[in-house]
Amino acid sequence: MVQIDSHAVVNSKAELGDGVVVGPFAIIEDDVRIGENTWIGSHVYVAAGTRIGNNCKIFQGAILGNIPQDLKFKGEKTTLEIGDGTVIREYCTIHRGTMDRWKTTIGSNSFLMAYVHVAHDCQIGNGVILANAVNMGGHVVIEDFAGVGGIVPIHQFVRIGRYAFIGGGFRVPKDVPPFILAMGEPLQFGGLNVVGLRRRGFSEERLRPLRQTYRLIYRQNLNVSQALERIRSEVELTPEVKHVIEFIENSERGIIK
Repeated sequence: MVQIDSHAVVNSKAELGDGVVVGPFAIIEDDVRIGENTWIGSHVYVAAGTRIGNNCKIFQGAILGNIPQDLKFKGEKTTLEIGDGTVIREYCTIHRGTMDRWKTTIGSNSFLMAYVHVAHDCQIGNGVILANAVNMGGHVVIEDFAGVGGIVPIHQFVRIGRYAFIGGGFRVPKDVPPFILAMGEPLQFGGLNVVGLRRRGFSEERLRPLRQTYRLIYRQNLNVSQALERIRSEVELTPEVKHVIEFIENSERGIIK
């Protein structure tokens, strides 16, 4: 059963799954799909083109699926897609895509704290945690299980690798490789994210090749090409190490120092 507060405004063409709750003064436009048992708090604005999964919680004042802040946007029909179990706290703003990707995506079981801004065409993975007031430009990619501390600006087109963690208050102008800590101004390598990885079930056997990999990248005074060549010849090529190599080879902005 859908529960809609009498003070909410829900377009008759919006699709609401069983168990959806819509709080007072929320606005839901047409061409919106909301999955089962999702809770929409008061004063939430859900614009046309938004797709929200099951069991999500959208807190007061969040604005989802509004048009991009991109001067190249010409009104094309694009979407915002949010996976199951994701929590979006107060006053987050998440814009839909442009013709570049046609959609902005937030994965499942992610947690966006208050005042986070996700710009057009961003791709946020599963299990990502963004602390208060993380603000990103367009086309940012954040891979699964990454974390970003509070009040962090992320430059457009930046990529943040899986299981990486970025300390609060630091600017992110370049790609942050997977599995590491990043901190300082300018942002730099701060070691392997050992605590986070262990919490996610990484054994010492899985951590050892990653330690060797990042020692070659950041501690041996090698350039990136030299480091990757030595990784291929000296380090066990586990799935995690292969992902690091692929991430770096595909980097367009370059990786942090």
